[in-house]
Amino acid sequence: MEYVQERVTTLHALTDHGPDAPTDRAAVVVPMTEREYGTLAADRVLSTLETVDPARVIVPLRASADRAGPFADWLDGFDLDVETLWCDGPRLASLLDARGLDGERGKGRDVWLALGRALDEEFVVVHDADTKTYSPAFVNRLLFPLGRGYSFSKGYYARVEDGSLYGRLFRLFFRPLVRALGDAAPGKEPDVLEYLSAFRYALAGEFAATSDLVSRLRVQRGWGLEVGTLGEAFGHAGFADSAQVDLGRYEHDHRSVEGPTGLADMSRAVGEATLRAVEDTGVDVRYDGLPERYRAAAETLVDGYAADAAFNGLEYDAPDERSQVATYAEALAEPGPDTRLPAWENAPVDPGEIREAARADLDAVRGGDPGVGSAVEDEAGGDGSAEGDAVTEAATDDGQTGSAPGED
Repeated sequence: MEYVQERVTTLHALTDHGPDAPTDRAAVVVPMTEREYGTLAADRVLSTLETVDPARVIVPLRASADRAGPFADWLDGFDLDVETLWCDGPRLASLLDARGLDGERGKGRDVWLALGRALDEEFVVVHDADTKTYSPAFVNRLLFPLGRGYSFSKGYYARVEDGSLYGRLFRLFFRPLVRALGDAAPGKEPDVLEYLSAFRYALAGEFAATSDLVSRLRVQRGWGLEVGTLGEAFGHAGFADSAQVDLGRYEHDHRSVEGPTGLADMSRAVGEATLRAVEDTGVDVRYDGLPERYRAAAETLVDGYAADAAFNGLEYDAPDERSQVATYAEALAEPGPDTRLPAWENAPVDPGEIREAARADLDAVRGGDPGVGSAVEDEAGGDGSAEGDAVTEAATDDGQTGSAPGED
């Protein structure tokens, strides 16, 4: 039990108390892919949301044409006001292309589409659907600070499962990177670095915000979504209007380090988003020697993690963790072109247009229109065969196939 307050307000789960929260004024955004269809975890999340009874639930869905209809039918079976926003239809793609919003497709892009639809409510909650330990307290805890005047709230939790420490991309990449950036800054650590450091699990996918703040967020298209959102929150909410809340026990799927959807690939996007967030505030990042400074900071942290694991009787493979550090160091470079999606307050498309295009696409596949499936496959560059596993993998340019923050 501890009571430490970071520079952002930190709310601890010291008891099992479920705080009152304005759930009836909130939209809950739950990104999903066809992999969540009928799973125990997704069923648990949606069944639990029935007891929370938010104003609306919006599911931005990434799925192939032949699976989108059955998935939407399954979602309609829950006692919730669910809006299924199919993100892979040809009409929606054409609309975005016509407004200059085409490009990389991934979790961030799907969430951005749903955020626009969520702006009708006073508050917005975003979380994932692969959580094995989902509780109705999660939504209440995320919303509680907003009911007390804060404009941004982020969840945190310990990643200890199967007798081991997880949260590897946060522990071994993000945290030492921020420390290395601070070590290179002469004098006082820049406020943005102190802000990023204050969040106990910066890469967690669970957050809540007022719709006013959500309307001003520029959103990363892919795996940089979580840290990119933090960077935007720093600019619009700052220390005074930000909070973080302990969500307690939280388990979700893990990723391997290598492979097209592994942590090594994710680290590049997370690194770019972190460095861009820092540069956005006017900090002059010293890229010369950054990988070396990062590795030095990570080595110190690995020693600390090893001691902490031993203290708690947990398994800890220090050589493997150091090998991961070496892999992540290769991801550090100056950010490439800025492909963030615009804030909804000045986006060149209206959320209502998004809804109508997505609805028409979904109605078409539900009605058995074969042209929609062909159009999706053509856009994806595949034929819906096992080689591309339909649209879920083939149509996603950044390689993202999961809906979870899934940073390990």
